[in-house]
Amino acid sequence: MNRYKSLQQFLNPHFSDEEYQLAAITGDASFRRYFRLNRGQDSYIVMDSDPTKLDNTPYIELNKVFSEHGFKLPKILHADEKQGFFLLSDLGNIHLADMLEDKERTSHYKHLIKLSAQWAKMPPVAYMKDFDREFLELELGIFLQWLVEGFLGLTVTPAIDALWKRSAELLIENVLAQPSVTVHRDFHSRNIMRSNQQWAIIDYQDAVQGPVCYDLVSLLRDCYFKLPHDELEYLLEHAYKEFKEQGLIGVNVSFAQFKQWFDLTGIQRHLKAAGIFCRLNLRDGKLGYMENVLPTLRYIADVAQEHKTLQPLGLWIANTIIPATRVAIKEKLGN
Repeated sequence: MNRYKSLQQFLNPHFSDEEYQLAAITGDASFRRYFRLNRGQDSYIVMDSDPTKLDNTPYIELNKVFSEHGFKLPKILHADEKQGFFLLSDLGNIHLADMLEDKERTSHYKHLIKLSAQWAKMPPVAYMKDFDREFLELELGIFLQWLVEGFLGLTVTPAIDALWKRSAELLIENVLAQPSVTVHRDFHSRNIMRSNQQWAIIDYQDAVQGPVCYDLVSLLRDCYFKLPHDELEYLLEHAYKEFKEQGLIGVNVSFAQFKQWFDLTGIQRHLKAAGIFCRLNLRDGKLGYMENVLPTLRYIADVAQEHKTLQPLGLWIANTIIPATRVAIKEKLGN
């Protein structure tokens, strides 16, 4: 029996009194599939998360933990864990990504900075991995494997390998030097929703214990939207004050130190993200994310130029990787 029929069999007992309509929703970057179920005036979200491809335990357990601490998440109404089918509450269809031209945008971001600080203060629980050296090396390797060698077909020469190892070590040391907090890992405009006048969070199942600046980078240097420079600087200063007030960073941490943490954490995250966008294309046949590769690479090149120790990495990205990526996208994808 195919999964769609099995999914219908999961749903039928809960909606036997009235017919329902099931419509696919644009999926995320994982193997999960989502549907909106409409029955009369009511609507729900249905998640198909094949347990042969994904471990659903963190999704279930962290849902309980974050909800108990007052965060608005989708409610799990019914679940068949064995098959990986979930019936969820519907938070609507308004994401932060839909509100970025709003005149209140800066105010929205300030509220979300406070929310991210509250999230960071969550005590660690089981199912949250540590963002340790091994984890970081694995993430950084995604860039070389899937973008440089996979998508571009470039050979990593001894000189580039040495450059890469020096840069990676600086990025890893930067992450490990920061206070460790609860990190969402994808706290960006497509995973933050506005539902019944509240901010709601989705895609929380990969939460880890990691660097204090990580979710802030996800929010303010979003791969899908670039804030104007002055607005970003204002919000970063606001975040610095908020994080100090919340006790997330020590009173002796200067703004210059905080900004360095933020910048270098962003480079690490964006290297991983650019690699993942290419992996989604090459491995999973998902082409839509490729339009985000060049803007993400530009983040890396621009920010690296502001930090002397990472300027060689920035020049390599700017002079070699970006031009090669632009050509490869045009040749392979016709864009």
